[in-house]
Amino acid sequence: MTEFGADRTGRADSTAAVAKVLEAARGETGPKRLVFPKGTYQFYPDQAVPQELYLSNTAGADPAVRFKRFALYVEGIDDLTIDGQGSRFQLHGQLGLFAVIGSSNVTLTNFEFDQSAPRVIDLTIIETGPGYRIVSVPAGSPYVVEGGQVSFLTEPSPYDGQSYWRYSSDQLSNGQQVFDPVAGLASRRPAWLFEGVVSVTDLGERRLRIDYGSEATPDGLGLVYSLREVTRDTAAGFIWQSKDVAVTDLKARYLHGFGILGQFSENIVVAGNEFATDRTSGRIAAAFADFVQMSGVKGTVTITGNTFDGAHDDAINIHGTYLPITKIDGRSLHLRYAHHETAGFPQFAVGDELEIANRASLRAVGQATVTAVTGPTGRDSHELTTMSVVLDRDVPAEVLADPEAFAVENITYTSSVHIAGNTFRNIPTRGVLVSTRRPAVIEDNVFDGLDMSAILITADASGWYESGPVRDLTIRRNTFRRPAPGHASILINPENAVLDGPVHENIRIEDNTFDGGLLVEAKSVRNLAISNNQVAGGTFRFTACSEITLEN
Repeated sequence: MTEFGADRTGRADSTAAVAKVLEAARGETGPKRLVFPKGTYQFYPDQAVPQELYLSNTAGADPAVRFKRFALYVEGIDDLTIDGQGSRFQLHGQLGLFAVIGSSNVTLTNFEFDQSAPRVIDLTIIETGPGYRIVSVPAGSPYVVEGGQVSFLTEPSPYDGQSYWRYSSDQLSNGQQVFDPVAGLASRRPAWLFEGVVSVTDLGERRLRIDYGSEATPDGLGLVYSLREVTRDTAAGFIWQSKDVAVTDLKARYLHGFGILGQFSENIVVAGNEFATDRTSGRIAAAFADFVQMSGVKGTVTITGNTFDGAHDDAINIHGTYLPITKIDGRSLHLRYAHHETAGFPQFAVGDELEIANRASLRAVGQATVTAVTGPTGRDSHELTTMSVVLDRDVPAEVLADPEAFAVENITYTSSVHIAGNTFRNIPTRGVLVSTRRPAVIEDNVFDGLDMSAILITADASGWYESGPVRDLTIRRNTFRRPAPGHASILINPENAVLDGPVHENIRIEDNTFDGGLLVEAKSVRNLAISNNQVAGGTFRFTACSEITLEN
């Protein structure tokens, strides 16, 4: 990379140089290995080419963020390895790390990356007293105090001197989270750090005094209040319409916008990575939202040997998408994206298999092959939230009678899953969500102190619209430490309003170690076997389940 102008000293922006190398690689056949000699490389959005892209579980059809920028933009390149050789990549502004689009056999490996000014602001409470708090601000979070109020922003662009974003404390307060660095616990309980503020004073040395209208001494001493504005503008890593992509041996200090997102791709590996910030920076949050999300991926998803520490949402979420039916014309189904965070990209291609499910019961009523598709392309603003598919057979009579009571799922793009040997901590929500009908194994992981269920198996066609049914799942040899009060360590909870039969089937929970609490809570499962687990007390809860085995 340095031979093409990338600067390993970290003084100059390497974005344009790296883009030129990747453009040249697109025209080369055979294996390609792009090497960053060990050093520090700067990446700014100013020199990254904007790409119109639509990403699952982010900002949906919001036109304000339709264009994304990435430091490493790989499109139409096969047989490629990007090897950082232990380098550090420093990202600036609203810039994703990588995109892999329309490519196969791509590996990103062996580097550390961070964001100079993360859009999550971690404020540590270092003093409290009658009517005030004093907070410490990390060096990577520039701020200005004006008129007794504080705003946080980025460092200025080296090209035009302007900040890439700026948010007042009021704007940041809609995504509050609290971390206890001593206990190693994160939660989404209200922080109210900037509620009822009279004034903010800059005390110097990156300390802010926050004065309140009340003379009561506020709580929170020693805690980290982690604040963000909630727009998921992009993904840190985006894999779309690609095959055999691996992300390995990275030190991911902060994931901007969203996590690593796999979308309508095949065979993805995330292995041996450290998703955790550098605590000496004063920061806690390592991700703006999820760490890893797989939306409509086929083949195999393999997530092994990673550390997941300090997200602002789930660590891993693997699912498809239910699309409600709005109208039927003969064999044509008219569909819509129903959740505001997902829009703009195609859900079906000709030849894909489709399943129709009742939205209330989540029970399947028929399958078909797609013979024609119209709708969004994923690259322009055409028909972002609606699409139509033509089936190879007649629509079932019960669906014709009440189309809006049903939704469809692309069952071709569902994956086998292997999640093993990972550590999950400082997560305010769940460690693993899996909703796939293909074989899945979750084994040999450690879940420590999560604020909700460590493992959640769900499916719903009325809220998040994340599909679908589980048909073969094994959860074994995991350790569940410090469970969240009131939450099951393993929660199987399809959001079916009508309980007229099982949604999930064939789930085995065996040889795990539980610290106690509510161990397993399950709803609408057939053939659930719980055996040979080491349990320090605890309870089980079952609703509308059948064929339960509970032993040893």
